[in-house]
Amino acid sequence: MNSLTLAQLRSIDAVVSEGSLQAAALRLGRTHPTLHTAITNVERQIGFRLFDRAGYRMVLTPAGEAFLSRARRVLTEMADLQVYAAQLAAGEESELRVVIGDLSPLPEMLQLLRRFFDGRPATRLHLQFAALSGPWELLLEDRTDLILHHVEQSDPRFETIGLRPVRLIPVAAPNFLPFPIEAASPERMRDMVQCIIRDSAEHWPAKNYYVIEGARTCTVSDQLMKKEVILQGLGWGHMPDFLVDAELRDGRLISLANGYFRGGVIGLVAARRAGRAHGPAASALWRLLQESTASTPEGKQQ
Repeated sequence: MNSLTLAQLRSIDAVVSEGSLQAAALRLGRTHPTLHTAITNVERQIGFRLFDRAGYRMVLTPAGEAFLSRARRVLTEMADLQVYAAQLAAGEESELRVVIGDLSPLPEMLQLLRRFFDGRPATRLHLQFAALSGPWELLLEDRTDLILHHVEQSDPRFETIGLRPVRLIPVAAPNFLPFPIEAASPERMRDMVQCIIRDSAEHWPAKNYYVIEGARTCTVSDQLMKKEVILQGLGWGHMPDFLVDAELRDGRLISLANGYFRGGVIGLVAARRAGRAHGPAASALWRLLQESTASTPEGKQQ
C-alpha cells in the first residue's frame, strides 16, 4: 500500500463532517469529480471500502468508521505539532490562558501564577474564573491552556498535578436552623433555603453537588457571594474550608455536619489536556507547578 497523505485524510474527514461530497468539495476548494476520485483512490490504496454508496448519501462502512477515528487522531496530532512548531519558531507564547475554578483558594493560586509571570514580561496572562463544570468545558473545548480546579482522576483526557485537598463543610449562620443540628435531616432541610453555585458551563449539563432534591434554593455565581448569603442568614450550604475556617472559629458560622450531612474532600489540581503539544511557556509553567508541589502528599499522588 502506498503511503497515505494528510490531504487524503482531510478529504475523508471533510466528506463525513459536511455530509456530502459537494459540501466537502466546497470546503476544500476542490471540484466534486476530483474529490470523488480522491476518495476512490484512497479505498483502492487501503483495500476496503470506506463508504457505502447504496443510498442517497454516502455513509461510512463499519471499517470506514474505525479508519476515520484513527485518521482524525492523526489530523489532530498534526495540527498540534504545527501549532507547537509555530510557537517554537516565535519563541515563548504571547499569551497563556488559565482558568481558576470556584473551589480554588485565590491567594494561593495567584501567588503561584505571579511567581511564574513575574519573570516572563513577554507572555500575557489571560485569567478567567469558572464554576462547577465550566473549567472542564473550557479546557476540553481548547478555550484555555490550564485549569486550577478538581477533575475526575480516572478521566484520560486530563493530565494533572495535585495541589492541595479542599474540605467542603455544610455551614449556616448560628440562628438559621429552627431545630437542633442533630435533628437536621434531608426531609427537614428541604424547607430551608439552600444556597448553591450556578454552573458556568455553556453547553455541558449543569452539575449540582450536595443539593437536596426539591429543596428551596438560592443560586449565586461564586463562592464569596455564597458565603455572604449564608452569613446573612439567607440560606445554608457547603463551603470550602479555606473560606469559612475563620468564621467557624469565631462563631459567625456553625457547622451542620451530622449523620446526614458529612461534607467531603476534593483534590484541587492543575490540569491540562493529555496527549497534546504544549508551547515553551505552558511547559515551563507546568514544570513550576510540579516543583512547587513535589514535596506535598497531593503532588506525589498524581
